[in-house]
Amino acid sequence: MISNKTNYDAIVIGGGPAGSTTGALLAEKGHDVLIVEKEKFPRYHVGESLMPFCYFPLRRLGLIDELMNSASPRKYCVQFVREDGFLAQPFYFFQHFDHPSSTTWQVWRSDFDKMILDKARANGATVWEETTATALIKSGERVEGVKVDSKDMGPCELRAPIVIDASGRDCFAAHREKWIERDPMLNKTAIWTYYKGAKRDPGLDEGATTVAYLPNKGWFWYIPLSDDVVSVGIVAEHKYLFNGTTKDYQEIFEREILNNKWIEEHLADGEQTGEYRATGEYSYRNRYCAIDGLVLAGDALGFLDPVFSSGVFLALKSGVILADEIDQVLGKDKIVTSDAFESYGKRMQSSIETMRKIVYAFYDEKFSFGDLVKRGEHLRASLTDCLIGNVDDQDFQELFDAMSDLADLPNPVDCGLTHGS
Repeated sequence: MISNKTNYDAIVIGGGPAGSTTGALLAEKGHDVLIVEKEKFPRYHVGESLMPFCYFPLRRLGLIDELMNSASPRKYCVQFVREDGFLAQPFYFFQHFDHPSSTTWQVWRSDFDKMILDKARANGATVWEETTATALIKSGERVEGVKVDSKDMGPCELRAPIVIDASGRDCFAAHREKWIERDPMLNKTAIWTYYKGAKRDPGLDEGATTVAYLPNKGWFWYIPLSDDVVSVGIVAEHKYLFNGTTKDYQEIFEREILNNKWIEEHLADGEQTGEYRATGEYSYRNRYCAIDGLVLAGDALGFLDPVFSSGVFLALKSGVILADEIDQVLGKDKIVTSDAFESYGKRMQSSIETMRKIVYAFYDEKFSFGDLVKRGEHLRASLTDCLIGNVDDQDFQELFDAMSDLADLPNPVDCGLTHGS
């Protein structure tokens, strides 16, 4: 039976990595935290590949040993494969950064996300699962809480000095406030499924994330998981995938397997399992990160593109920063205004903009990473920093100047601003 208490220090909407990290660290600091989650964990989620710099938020959470003792495959590199099956030199993380973080993991998100939510519980946070947020509670422009509909408690009004929207791509607050801005250049569609018994590369590459190219800058992801299962997905322009011949996900998927020799070879002895899933128009930014009494975290703040597995990293990172920022504010006067999150918004915008440039270059017809690194090993080093998530306090101008000779890079866009104070 869950408590019928209605007032907290902080209310978190969403129990995924961003919300659970924020809640776990705030509770650890002694704050009275409630996490409301619409589903019952464990629950399915795509996005199984962790960037190396996920290590540092996970270390803050005290979860490194649990991951080290898990069956999750170790990920030492990212590798890129041409349509003809030619495998380029992998980006081995440990060659660039000699640190335990250079070994990361391929995870079942159902297990991984539950692990962090359980940590929040263990730290003292209250968790209401199967509880859907239905509306923000406002006084003027200030958010004072949230209305929810709970399986156990029914409709409730919950109040706190700060509400953290970590609702993922549902973008609970941003939809209501009309902050969402789609990225027209990253308007891709993804179709994915799972294979049992598919081929794995030998040695250190057994747990590698592989990006295998398709025509017109489409690509496959190939992510080895535990239990002899591989996550395999296609990302491409909608008009390329749904080209008029069929709308059936399986038929499209099987057609595209033949367009990359490496993928065809690796899936030849595997058996497809589970359903085919699809999503589209998933790249967006929110103009604001906060108003008085409300701040956005993780995918609720914005989502780029799955090609470099930045989603979980940005979610964990946002959770750590927010927990520290909110702890400071609550420790003073328990009045939380949007300007408390100005630094947070700028840090997240900088990280997203850095990754956005790399993603734009990846999709540019004129660009190749091979051409870029031929210009100097120092560029490979800077690029690897981006691929591992080492994007704070870094000057990537020389990298971006070199990339701009080979690709059309985007101008920065205003996002993550604060509003309302």
